[in-house]
Amino acid sequence: LSLDIKGFNNVLVLFLAQSLFGILPLSHPDNAITVDRYATPLHIVPEWYFLPFYAMLKTIPNKTAGLLVMLASLQILFLLAEQRNLTTLIQFKFAFGAREYSV
Repeated sequence: LSLDIKGFNNVLVLFLAQSLFGILPLSHPDNAITVDRYATPLHIVPEWYFLPFYAMLKTIPNKTAGLLVMLASLQILFLLAEQRNLTTLIQFKFAFGAREYSV
C-alpha cells in the first residue's frame, strides 16, 4: 500500500510540475506564440481533403464571399454526383427495357 501511495505521489508531482511550470523540453516552440485572432499561423495546414476549400477561403478577402464561393463549389460537386447517378439510372432503365422488349 505504501508503494502505491509513493507512486501516486511521484506521478502527481510530475503532473503538477509539468502543468504549472512547463518543464517538458519536448514541447514545440510554436506552442508558446501569443494568440492572434485575426491571422492564421503559417504552420497550420489542413488535411489534404480540406485544402481546396482552405485555399478558396484564404484567397478571397471577404469572409462572406469566401463562404459563398465554397458553398457554390460544394453545390457543383453535388450536382455533378447527381448527374452521374441520373445518367447511370437512365442507362440502367434503357438496358433493362431493351432486354425486356428483345425477349
